[in-house]
Amino acid sequence: MAQKQWKIVKIRYCEHVGHEVALEDQVVYPAEHLPDQPPRVMASRCSNAMECNSLDKMACAWCGTNPDVQPL
Repeated sequence: MAQKQWKIVKIRYCEHVGHEVALEDQVVYPAEHLPDQPPRVMASRCSNAMECNSLDKMACAWCGTNPDVQPL
């Protein structure tokens, strides 16, 4: 059976919130009977997305609110 796991890609300082955040990818690893398949990235998120989305101004693409701002 395939396994889903959130994996930290980078840890960066975010100017929007004023502290470090973790940028994470949801990786799906293949089932054991399909070992030749590479892992797939299904989604991306920021560890601070819930707090950023509750603020009045738009944050960034990692939070899902502003696709024009790439913090990397």
